[in-house]
Amino acid sequence: MERHSLLQSEKNTIESLQIPFAVYQFVDKRVVTLALSEGFCAMFGYSDRAKAYDDMDHNMYRDTHPDDVARIADAAFQFATNGGSFNVIYRTRDVSGSGYKVVHAMGWHTYTPEGVRLAHVSYTDEGSYVEGASLDQQSLVRPMNRALHQESLFKANYYDYLTGLPSMTYFFELAAAGRKAMLKRGEKPVLLFIDLSGMKFYNRKHGFAQGDKLLREVSQVLASRFSAESCCRMGQDHFAVFTHEAGLEDKLHQVIQQCQSLQEGNTLPLRIGIYPDQMEAVDISTACDRAKFACDSIRNTYASGFNYYDHNLRDRLEQRQYILANLDQAIAKHWIQVYYQPIIRSVNGRVCDEEALCRWIDPVKGFLSPGDFIPILEDAGTIYKLDLFVLDEVLKKLKLQANAGLFMVPQSINLSRSDFDACDIVEEIRSRVDSAGLPREMITIEITESIVGGDFAFMKAQIGKFRALGFPVWMDDFGSGYSSLEVLQSIQFDLIKLDMGFMKRFHEGEKNRIILTELVKMATSLGIDTVCEGVETPEQVRFLQEIGCSKLQGFHFTPPIPLNKVFERYKKGIQIGFENPQESDYYEQIGRVNLYDLSVVTNESEGAFSRFFNTIPMAIVEVQDGKCRFLRSNHSYREFVYRFFDHDMTQEDNDFTDQLFGSKSSFMAMVNRCCDNGKRTFFDEKMADGSTIHSFIRRIGYNPVTGTTAVAIAVLSVRDSDEGLTYAGIARALASDFYNIYYVDLDTERYIEYISPHEGGTLTADDMAMERQGEDFFAFTRQQAQLQVCDADRDAFCNALTRENLTRVLDENSSFHFSYRHMEGDRLAYMDVKAIRVPTDQRHIIIAISNVDDMVKQREAFDRIRQEQIAYSRIAALSGDYLCLYFVDPESEQYTEHNSTSTYKDLGISNQGHDFFQTAQQNGKSVIWPGDLPFYQTEFVKDRVLSAIARQGAFEMHYHLLLEDTPTPVVLRAVLVTEGDKQLLVMGISLDKAGDGTAILPGTQEKSL
Repeated sequence: MERHSLLQSEKNTIESLQIPFAVYQFVDKRVVTLALSEGFCAMFGYSDRAKAYDDMDHNMYRDTHPDDVARIADAAFQFATNGGSFNVIYRTRDVSGSGYKVVHAMGWHTYTPEGVRLAHVSYTDEGSYVEGASLDQQSLVRPMNRALHQESLFKANYYDYLTGLPSMTYFFELAAAGRKAMLKRGEKPVLLFIDLSGMKFYNRKHGFAQGDKLLREVSQVLASRFSAESCCRMGQDHFAVFTHEAGLEDKLHQVIQQCQSLQEGNTLPLRIGIYPDQMEAVDISTACDRAKFACDSIRNTYASGFNYYDHNLRDRLEQRQYILANLDQAIAKHWIQVYYQPIIRSVNGRVCDEEALCRWIDPVKGFLSPGDFIPILEDAGTIYKLDLFVLDEVLKKLKLQANAGLFMVPQSINLSRSDFDACDIVEEIRSRVDSAGLPREMITIEITESIVGGDFAFMKAQIGKFRALGFPVWMDDFGSGYSSLEVLQSIQFDLIKLDMGFMKRFHEGEKNRIILTELVKMATSLGIDTVCEGVETPEQVRFLQEIGCSKLQGFHFTPPIPLNKVFERYKKGIQIGFENPQESDYYEQIGRVNLYDLSVVTNESEGAFSRFFNTIPMAIVEVQDGKCRFLRSNHSYREFVYRFFDHDMTQEDNDFTDQLFGSKSSFMAMVNRCCDNGKRTFFDEKMADGSTIHSFIRRIGYNPVTGTTAVAIAVLSVRDSDEGLTYAGIARALASDFYNIYYVDLDTERYIEYISPHEGGTLTADDMAMERQGEDFFAFTRQQAQLQVCDADRDAFCNALTRENLTRVLDENSSFHFSYRHMEGDRLAYMDVKAIRVPTDQRHIIIAISNVDDMVKQREAFDRIRQEQIAYSRIAALSGDYLCLYFVDPESEQYTEHNSTSTYKDLGISNQGHDFFQTAQQNGKSVIWPGDLPFYQTEFVKDRVLSAIARQGAFEMHYHLLLEDTPTPVVLRAVLVTEGDKQLLVMGISLDKAGDGTAILPGTQEKSL
């Protein structure tokens, strides 16, 4: 544990106190001093505060009477380790040097919002200690010698030091006697338990001194209404009172009203539980427990009030006691079972996650729902036993699922706040998952927002630990209470679960749907996935799919079921089906697209658009072998297709087809081109009625398992045939990826510049276009050239971009092109200028500047690769021993492969790509002889290869390849060579003519096959 640092303001306040007071912390079995008051220094004779701090940390008992040191040191240790209170009387050397004085020290523990326990100790000077004095002499000089005897201990044991009210033990004695007297008088006794709600945060805000003052004032109010001997401070911010029933509620209203006016209204609410003696004659401690139970039952209301213990609460208390008494047995005998509710990927309808839930089937009580027992276990601090049991069951389930040949998907488990207090729950989960040999990402942690807000700093740290270890963390029940967006801003979650209350209010009006839409859009913008609970109807499914809610959960799919039912559904063929984990990233990309996101709109004329649709028509299609199928679409897109293509998409099946768009249509040509090059594309389609459809498409994902590509389509506008030039027309006349577009009047040199909001960036489909106007376009370009064009290209740029030269070139050709290098700080980028005349207005031209840096560099790289390929192919051909050569960038792991034998080529290994070592490990599973595969997977990793080259100048490994299904001994050699200013890893695989059937590395022991 680290040493706690008080806020400077807190420390200044404590140090300025005139009463002797100190704050300590127990760290690594040692007491460290955090704050000492002015009164403490004066009482113990310290003029130098730094010296006082040093003595308290290193020689706390320096001036203590030798006979008292062991006793108070033991008491302090018990206080620090076991808690409770600290109440000791001891002798310390008087600052005057005339002997000893008696000190009474009283301590208690508090907790910071981060969960750090601090000890607060106050000291009282009880006078001089007179060695060997008679009792009469002692009474004359008022020593605290009597505190060393029985009389002094009476107050310590029987009265609360802060409020002066009877202690709890003494109060129970007084209450028992008082009850008998009341019953004798014919009165009806009641016992009250009072909780001053929110004391911890009050102390944090106003300081402990002010908090103690409030406790004293509340105790005075209680004493004034019920008498001091009828009241008790039970500890911390809890009080108890015994009284009679007559006029009780009037008194309680008066108490609440008085307490609300304390400290000029800067007070806290009172929650009061009432146990009427007529319910059942029980001992005082039991009556107090029942009154507390009645008080706790209104804990969720942050307002003053009172509540009676009645038969309903009695039944609940009995239920609570039964559950707590039988929890261990229920776990051991599997009365508690784990049920699993699937979470469905909205875009493919497959199970992508499962949530583990508990059901208690009791032999006595019957079926107990989670709401019956989880709150009780949380309150008692024993929920950790249940949650760790659930984890163990989930880990067993995953292994059984894998053994059955089913895909494994992540399993989410719910944690409670008390889990973190009861044990190191992060470490418990980590160790159990690692011991099971399962990836950590297979266990998802669900935490409700309410437990985060209750102790923000502590929970933020715990969530950070989980995520750093590789466990996904979800926020559960978002939107169920006073959801704070600050939590999402301050803590990174992987997903938020939208509370099922949204689905319950689904048909109550548009506001609920608008809120859901914006919540999903916000989460997606923050890089957070979403799942909506409580989904029960197909209409809800369609809406959530359209707004981009990536995952769905609810009875529409299936209720929670036990594991045996999961396997039973597979045997019967009625399962939903688990998602292939290799496709998860692909479907996540598709599922996040919000089909109601209006940011896709640029500056198109809204009038024409609003005549047909109430929102942007958007859809997502999958493309395979020139055919497509619709995965998702919003209502507007379905309406658009029905209007212009006379096709009812609500009847669409899930097969790839060219029924709507022929495989040779211009639309499919654009879609296939987008699939191939990945570029965003604007395009027009002419309809039979003469209108033009302005559309936009972009590639959003590739499925590595099926080879399908997902494309998003948005219909930006529908333009009548007589409408003039629009921004979309300009964009489609030029490249889809542009840096700037200018619309220039050659006569006046006035211009409009179209740019993205991030000036100098590339306009994307998600940006809103903006424009600005200017004068003297060609003067403007010359000015910009001085700032943005590299020195070597500046003169040519200025000469090419003149009105005269542009006019001449456009008269002779249909378009104008010019390339130059753009300066971006210290970096140069290749740019391309393209210009054309507006077909319907010859005096206007459109000029677009595109960033072609990647294209130019790619072309240069391809040229270099072709030259290298020629050279490497010749090397491989001349050296017939080589089956193939690999050339790898050791930093990026991009690679190319050149083989010289058809046998090696038949292995089907890609001859270029990324992530060389990961790819080699994957390929090795199919091309390495199984006997050598473990050896290969251990040794052929990047760090080992480079380390061997650094030590020995080269890396060499012998193993067997499956060539024509026959284990063939080969040797792999690798060295680093320098090309220009970069290093290149060159590897060659050749037949091992001296191969003897062993897989070895130089310097290692041989491993027998």
